[in-house]
Amino acid sequence: MGTGLMIRVVVVDDQTLVRQGITSLLEVAEIEVVGEADDGRAALGVISSTRPDVVLLDLRMPGYDGIWTLEQLREQDTAVPVLVLTTFDDDALVLDALRAGARGYLLKDVTLDQLTHAVRTLADGGTLIAPSITDRLLRAIRSGPSPTGPDASPAQDLTDRELEVLRLMAAGFGNRRISEALFLAEGTVKNHVSSILLKLGARDRTNAVLRALHDGVLR
Repeated sequence: MGTGLMIRVVVVDDQTLVRQGITSLLEVAEIEVVGEADDGRAALGVISSTRPDVVLLDLRMPGYDGIWTLEQLREQDTAVPVLVLTTFDDDALVLDALRAGARGYLLKDVTLDQLTHAVRTLADGGTLIAPSITDRLLRAIRSGPSPTGPDASPAQDLTDRELEVLRLMAAGFGNRRISEALFLAEGTVKNHVSSILLKLGARDRTNAVLRALHDGVLR
């Protein structure tokens, strides 16, 4: 999260009224919206100039859509966590977004409490997927190809401690919360996470969880 106490957010949505509504809601929850954009290309500039803690991203936008934006952020090695906030809960679209680097996925019918919880979870280094689509997503993962692609290395045996960390990652815990739950130093947790990513052949935390579910490491 950023150096200040208040979480800083960029909102990307092609509908002005939606952006204004989200901004007003987040301000009530003491989350600062530091920038807005109406498509992916504009979003890249705003994200670069404001360096937010979290990006709220719609997927279906004219021109440069959400998937394109996620892919560009990944290619530019931009580490900002992205929370997809959309009206679409299509399984393929969810998987495409997660594979492209999204750290969270919520539908726009969420409550303010659910939205702010998701923003804080991602700012803390965690991941979050709407419970309403989790079961369908897991079925899609388990019936389809590996979410990290055909070139990913096969999963190796994880230690008991790494499995504990992985389970908490799957529950959406960031490094700080994992360290508190397991009574470990945060630096130790970071080392475990790095080892998990290496063993699962995953490029980030979200893909590590997806890969673990696909390969049966998490049941």
